[in-house]
Amino acid sequence: MTDQTALDRAHAAMQGAPDDDAARLRFYERLLDAELFVLLEKETEGDSLSPETFHVDGTDHVLAFDREERLADFTGRIAPYAAMSGRSVVAMLAGQGVGLGVNLGAVLSETLLPPATVDWMAGILADRPAQIQARAKEVLPPAGLPEALFHALDAKLATAAGRARLAWLAGIRYADGTKGHLLAFVAPVPGAEGALARAVNEALAFSGVAEGSLDVAFLDASDPLTARLARVGLRFDLPEAHRPGVARPNAPGMDPDTPPKLR
Repeated sequence: MTDQTALDRAHAAMQGAPDDDAARLRFYERLLDAELFVLLEKETEGDSLSPETFHVDGTDHVLAFDREERLADFTGRIAPYAAMSGRSVVAMLAGQGVGLGVNLGAVLSETLLPPATVDWMAGILADRPAQIQARAKEVLPPAGLPEALFHALDAKLATAAGRARLAWLAGIRYADGTKGHLLAFVAPVPGAEGALARAVNEALAFSGVAEGSLDVAFLDASDPLTARLARVGLRFDLPEAHRPGVARPNAPGMDPDTPPKLR
């Protein structure tokens, strides 16, 4: 297999620059964004899973692969598995004292993550950036933000298809005199606010920018603040949602807010 996955490329970049924290963070971000195939002991039962674990260096590890073929190559047999997001895998394993083995046996991106790293990633997923409550007094062009953050936001918001029409990034001065930066989502889909806030938090964390560097707002297209942001802000267009002809089942692991339980 010669074609590389996004996880392979991020892993290669991390291995090629072992002292580069940004490359390491990007690998973790790609892992959370990926669809993973988790090796199971037996077929799923309700909302719980029974992952097969492997004892490595004194610690049990659950195994996940970013391609079904890689899982099959590793086991050499027909084996049950669950397809789920990296976010759901990490949320499921958090606090269990279990590590995560990624793409074991593969030429590319083979990685063992200890329980402490799994718990650290889960902590990032659990955090949310501040949602503004103050009244905006002045809207300014964004200034002083690192280039890495713009790239991180662009990549992260590309994964939020259909959750809002667009977003504006701008400097902001509030009525109480405090200043900061604001990312405002325009016309968010009802109920998508939490997922959008988490996406912003991940972009901040995995770009190496300190937490709290962005406030988040959710605005109607007709809100006067939207027009002010459009005059000076940096625009991010979110892709439209893919609308399949057949609804997907609500299988374990599909919703990162309700990860499956370990059996």
